[in-house]
Amino acid sequence: MEAHPFTTAPADSPALESMPVEPLLTSEFDADPGGVYARLRRTYGPVAPVGLMGVPVWLVLDYREVLEVLRNETVWRRDIRYWRARAQGRLPPDWPLLAGYEVRQTMFMDDEEHLAARHTHHTALRPFQDAHTPQGWELRATVARYADELIGMLAAESGTVGFADLGAQYTRPLLLMVTTKLFGCPVELGDELVMEMWRMLDGGPDSGPATGRALAAMTRLAAHRRARPGDDLTSYMLLADPELSDEQLGRELFMNAVYLNDITGNMVLNTLLEVLRGNATVRRSLSAGQLGETVNRAALVNPPVANMCFRFAARDVELGNFWIRGGDIVSPSAAAAHGDLMAIGSSHMVGSAVSTRAHLGWGAGVHQCPSAARELGGMIVSTAVGRIFDHLEKAELTLPADQLPWRTGPVVRGLRLLPVRYELSGVVGRGVAGAGVGGGLQGETDAVGEPVPSAGDRQQVKGLLGALRRLMFGGR
Repeated sequence: MEAHPFTTAPADSPALESMPVEPLLTSEFDADPGGVYARLRRTYGPVAPVGLMGVPVWLVLDYREVLEVLRNETVWRRDIRYWRARAQGRLPPDWPLLAGYEVRQTMFMDDEEHLAARHTHHTALRPFQDAHTPQGWELRATVARYADELIGMLAAESGTVGFADLGAQYTRPLLLMVTTKLFGCPVELGDELVMEMWRMLDGGPDSGPATGRALAAMTRLAAHRRARPGDDLTSYMLLADPELSDEQLGRELFMNAVYLNDITGNMVLNTLLEVLRGNATVRRSLSAGQLGETVNRAALVNPPVANMCFRFAARDVELGNFWIRGGDIVSPSAAAAHGDLMAIGSSHMVGSAVSTRAHLGWGAGVHQCPSAARELGGMIVSTAVGRIFDHLEKAELTLPADQLPWRTGPVVRGLRLLPVRYELSGVVGRGVAGAGVGGGLQGETDAVGEPVPSAGDRQQVKGLLGALRRLMFGGR
């Protein structure tokens, strides 16, 4: 049978580079991204041309079209070499987002190359995924212990009643501590890591150098663990693929660190926010002890990645009301798609436990987070949220929800801080009561048999908290 050529875009259809586009990242977008997505949808339909820091991009707004882009790998490619404007040298040389996309790692691979790299990740993560393995049990116990230690330090510093930023004093140090544990990372390599990833994902003027610094730190970690293997993800990746060079492994660790710290951290903070601002469905799930459902419902309202990784059209294809030409850049928006999903059928589509799993917090299609990574991420978020609400008698925002400061950029919309007035429960249990005040030797357990933080753990927490505070408030 004769093969039929693919349809090409009609000659009179507008090309992306010839269209007048309005910039996406404006003060209006900073204040109300949902309103901007809705206005773009009314003007253009499911797909809109926008300017992203001086570069024209197709922004995909509707849930159905976003799923099509995420799931159809044949048409929508991750490899940046498909991007026509880049190949033709038409990008601004200092375009802030380019440095991150130039990092050759699993997220930006396709086909067999992507599947092989994904298999390495899954193999390395598998021991930590299963709660019944020594590695899985220890990781889960460590996440809970670190959460308790941070809450204990809060009590030691400010008392059982006081004020706190649940970003700088709880969520971000917790995720950084988990990363250093899981990766087998010396603490001195981790102190600056979170802020470097912030700089990269926010797309500011220091984005390119920040990417380079984070990659260099991860490459040093790869070399360290090659020389001194341990019971950690870095060493297990080397076991899964001994052919990985330090540079290749550094790139993969870099990707995992971005997701573990920034994306998972955003999911924790966004879930805490939805509870504190009084989201009824989220609070009902939490009251029922359904932590996974609590996280899913919060992710629908406020996904941890607002606009997901770019895709590049492999050929001319119709999407929404436009023809996308081969080599065009497309940005699928999870935040806009969730707004569309909830508007389509708010009475039933997001009203059940099953449908809330339709959120795109972990992606979709062949490039979604591997199952082992999704389960680990879900465990970390659920533990972080569950532990703090176990210890809080009361908590309320100290700013109106609509006045909270957000990190606004082309990728994430994450809270800069989450200020609360809190009251801790009278019994701050499970290893927390003595935290930060000298209690607990390595190997001790508390009254319910859980490990009590060691003096070394407490020093790590204090050092990381100090580093986070310097980074959050302008010091280095």
